[in-house]
Amino acid sequence: MSILNVQNVSHSFGGRQILENVSFRLLNGEHVGLIGANGEGKSTFLNIITGKLAPEEGKVEWCNRITTGYLDQHTSLEKGKSIKEVLQDAFHHLFDLEKEMMDMYEKMGDCSEEEMDHLMKEVGEIQDILDHNGFYMIDAKINEVAKGLGLLDIGLDKDVTQLSGGQRSKVLLSKLLLENPMILILDEPTNYLDEEHIRWLTTFLSEYQNAFILVSHDIPFLNAVTNVIYHVENCILTRYAGDYHYFEEQYAMKKRQQEAAYNKQQKEIEDLEDFIARNKARVATRNMAHSRQKKLDKMDLISKPKTKIKPVFEFMEARTPGRVIFEVKDLVIGYDDPLTTPFHMELERNKKIAIKGVNGLGKTTLLKTLLGIIPALSGQVEVDPFVEIGFFEQEEHGNTKTALQHFWDHFPGLTNGEVRAALAKCGLTTDHIESGMCVLSGGEQAKVRLALIMNKPCNVLVLDEPTNHLDVDAKEELQRALKAYHGTIILVSHDPDFYMDIVDEVINLEDYTTKVL
Repeated sequence: MSILNVQNVSHSFGGRQILENVSFRLLNGEHVGLIGANGEGKSTFLNIITGKLAPEEGKVEWCNRITTGYLDQHTSLEKGKSIKEVLQDAFHHLFDLEKEMMDMYEKMGDCSEEEMDHLMKEVGEIQDILDHNGFYMIDAKINEVAKGLGLLDIGLDKDVTQLSGGQRSKVLLSKLLLENPMILILDEPTNYLDEEHIRWLTTFLSEYQNAFILVSHDIPFLNAVTNVIYHVENCILTRYAGDYHYFEEQYAMKKRQQEAAYNKQQKEIEDLEDFIARNKARVATRNMAHSRQKKLDKMDLISKPKTKIKPVFEFMEARTPGRVIFEVKDLVIGYDDPLTTPFHMELERNKKIAIKGVNGLGKTTLLKTLLGIIPALSGQVEVDPFVEIGFFEQEEHGNTKTALQHFWDHFPGLTNGEVRAALAKCGLTTDHIESGMCVLSGGEQAKVRLALIMNKPCNVLVLDEPTNHLDVDAKEELQRALKAYHGTIILVSHDPDFYMDIVDEVINLEDYTTKVL
């Protein structure tokens, strides 16, 4: 049964065509992976099917009485609410029914026999609904999901406004899963999840009975949970029945076939044009040349297969610093309360380390403390005087400038052409370069931030979740570039498949946390 039908949808943004004559269907029980390079229109498509964005052409039809749940990272959380209260909101309709039932019980104290019969019937129906939906097991359900996504480690009584970005995302995802909608729509759900919690979510989605649409660049995760792939490329949406590996095989075969057909037609065109040129002036062969010309005119031309722009990352290296880059003594990090016990650390020149640990332990806080952006609660950080740092932050909000102007602000001495070349090297097109930062996709914004670091000589790279939002090609290229880099690297990441081939050492912040795990 078709739950969602998208017919001939087209949409453009800022003069750039995003989707063109796109069709899509979602069947009951399908686990769909929506994939494509950064900026191809995946998030735009999700916004269209969820009604947040009206398409310029085409129509979107949902089956009647379908409930959907959309993981939106920008959803606001109400100040003063605890994590548990937010999660309980997933069952607000059941709590409303319970209140209605209790009000009916109060009315029974003063009513006629006829009214009593009616109220008893109503109460019985509500009770059946509550029992059927597991109302009296809500706390157990909340604890199960909260444990699976690591919220019990944070504490369900904690105010949601005190959470880190990763913890906040976990709360939103937990609430969505507890709502158990008929359709789940998830945009990069693993971005802020730790390894353990990704495994839990993988199991959950693999066993999920209803349909879902998932946007992700995490290939092992996609392979484990999807059975249908929709690929967005050049404004077109193509369906592949199978997992990501099947898509890769079919896509490669399709590309080869397109190239072969194009080359064959180009050879045919060349032969026809050559025959016409040699024979159109001769009386004896003029008719044959005319016939070839008509065949050429009627030919349905095959477009040349477009080559996807792949980013090239290369980090400039500054002068060699001293032997010890960072020396940490009795360091305690945090804001109002300490996040760690006192610890020592000595980071030597050219060493590459990864920092891991569950969300909320202070990984980002540690990086900013080392860089002097925020003060330590106690202890000291000694930094070599010849250190030149390139810092990649997770997110950047509220920038209305174009990518071109944003880059130029940091490097005013470069020419327009040099700025464009630097951004193009990271896989950004002219349309991306001339678009506002606020309208670029998460992956495109990440490429701009990487371009800024690449154009500054550095001997230390400090990278906070650099693979979030990056597509497959960009992630592979970044991994290659970091391997080739001869300086020091401090990397925070939840993706061991990415960092294990890069780093010399992994530091687990859980070993120094003040929290009970």
